[in-house]
Amino acid sequence: MTRLETAPNIAGPDDFYAELLAAHEELSRAESDALNARLVLLLANHVGDRKILSAALDAARKATPQRR
Repeated sequence: MTRLETAPNIAGPDDFYAELLAAHEELSRAESDALNARLVLLLANHVGDRKILSAALDAARKATPQRR
């Protein structure tokens, strides 16, 4: 990988989104947050490229609404 892919790139995105929501069903907020953290770490490990991971962190942070 040489750059962060931000264009739609998931086969069956609606199906994946439904699967993601289903994985969170009946979890407490803390359990859901922990599931998200584990998922992020698993995917980060799969990507492996530190430059891509840093770019992803930067892009996600920039997309986060600022607190006032």
